[in-house]
Amino acid sequence: MFAFRAGLSLSRKHYTSILSLRTGHLVHSKPLLSHRPYPIAPFSSTIMPNSPKSPDTSAKRRKKTKVDREKSSGFDEVLQADIDNLLRKHKPESEIGVEDASTPPPTSSLPETFTEIEVKVAEISSTGDGLALSEDANHVYVVPFTVPGDKALVKIVRHFPRLSYSLTDFLKVIEPGPQRNDAGIGCQYFGKCSGCQLQMMPYEDQLAHKKRIVEKAYANFSGLIPELIPAVDNTFPSPLQYGYRTKLTPHFAGPGGNRRSKAPKEPHKEVPPIGFCYKNQRRDLDIEDCPLGTDIVRKGLKSERKKVAENIGKYTKGATILLRESTARLPKDGVDPGSTIKDREIEVGEDSGDVIQIEREKYTEEKRCVTDPNGTSVEYIDDYFFSNRAGAFFQNNNSILSGFTDYIRQLALPKNNQEDPKPIKYLLDAYSGSGLFTITLSPLFKSSLGVDVAGDSIVSARENARANSLPNTGFAAADAATLFKDVPYPPDQTLLVIDPPRKGCSDDFLQQLLTFGPRRVVYVSCNVHTQARDVAVMVQGDKEKNIRFEIESIRGFDFFPQTGHVEGVAILNKTTF
Repeated sequence: MFAFRAGLSLSRKHYTSILSLRTGHLVHSKPLLSHRPYPIAPFSSTIMPNSPKSPDTSAKRRKKTKVDREKSSGFDEVLQADIDNLLRKHKPESEIGVEDASTPPPTSSLPETFTEIEVKVAEISSTGDGLALSEDANHVYVVPFTVPGDKALVKIVRHFPRLSYSLTDFLKVIEPGPQRNDAGIGCQYFGKCSGCQLQMMPYEDQLAHKKRIVEKAYANFSGLIPELIPAVDNTFPSPLQYGYRTKLTPHFAGPGGNRRSKAPKEPHKEVPPIGFCYKNQRRDLDIEDCPLGTDIVRKGLKSERKKVAENIGKYTKGATILLRESTARLPKDGVDPGSTIKDREIEVGEDSGDVIQIEREKYTEEKRCVTDPNGTSVEYIDDYFFSNRAGAFFQNNNSILSGFTDYIRQLALPKNNQEDPKPIKYLLDAYSGSGLFTITLSPLFKSSLGVDVAGDSIVSARENARANSLPNTGFAAADAATLFKDVPYPPDQTLLVIDPPRKGCSDDFLQQLLTFGPRRVVYVSCNVHTQARDVAVMVQGDKEKNIRFEIESIRGFDFFPQTGHVEGVAILNKTTF
């Protein structure tokens, strides 16, 4: 009955309809959309890999202009929004506009590439990079690993004059800003590795910065008038700021010169760098240890690096190494094993050979590092048990999951739900994966249904429901074209949870959502910018169906401390025009 296909980017037809609202053809007595510089625009490949391309209005395919080439390699809507807003702060609005692509701005004042200059950082972008203004305040230098107030020495990497910014490499701090705390840096590779952006920032400041990311996402990318956007709550902190990642995927490149050659590939003769990319470069940085990883993942990294070095002659191409933590709970003598007994039935598959044991009151935790993508990893969230294919998606910060799922559990149902003549008592989890929300929320509902595109995730989800003794919970593969049509629940008594991939929900999915009309929606997102865009579609609603949604709350969650990433949770309620 189901064969779910995850959402793709919004169609151009849909964007046109939204923009028509902004130009005066309103479907509501009061405009819902504001005149924002970035109103629900199609995202580039950096945010929306499958975004629709602008139609070619010329009779023949035209040659790419310089600005087209710049955008294809350097354009990022999120970064661009911050750059443009910074420039607006320092110039009259009348001087800020979209420049004619045929009239390039003057570049004579820009320093030559690979020269070193001193800059002063004005603010941090939502991508985690510092932004510094040129002396004439008409150009921005993107400066990684800096905080506001830092005076830094940087090297120019590349100019994007038509986009009004330049990329730079961070060299050193000349004068630190008030927010800078280098004593908090916990990694020897910070300042080179592309993985972290914020280790030099105190954690409370990181949380405040991520709150601003969420605020800017809704201001710049929803297009909604401010009155429709509630105040963003403070960012939910991670209990662990280091040692929290239960999954790392370092990689190494193939033998030099063999990437495009059609000749038979020869194996490596020496060990290449094994790790992650340099910031602003395609070269790999050799990483011997990553302090973001959990203890067992860090041990696994060392063990797998050694194995690669010992067998390097067998590799004729590059590879990515999977390092995934798996936890078994072994009951202590005289203690009812309860759910821990099921661990003994799990075969995790190939692992690094490392083992860490942690003594708890009722059981011993035994942690291993799984290296086989087709193996099985096990995680616990409170007393909930989750097994999953090791290479499949599962949240990578176990330390925050208890608080995260409890937060959603507390807000899943509206206040006074039990006094309602038609209370919400059904759960539909539209991107269920291996069942994180379906399972942890199921005790609140008479019946719960999780759907997902990945068949192996559905298999894991069903096994997890059985392992957690949840007979009222079901899972199915579902197709976006029939997802809501086949839902067996009455909309007015249904909570919908959506947790889409970074690209967000498709136009088709959102239109079906409006047709189905669930009473309440919990939108979880790993990309608050696409979340803001999708939430705006729900808030605008459909006048013909007399349905739209109101935002009850928005909050960021810090799943990845030391990085510029923030997860978002938005709660919405159905209403009418």
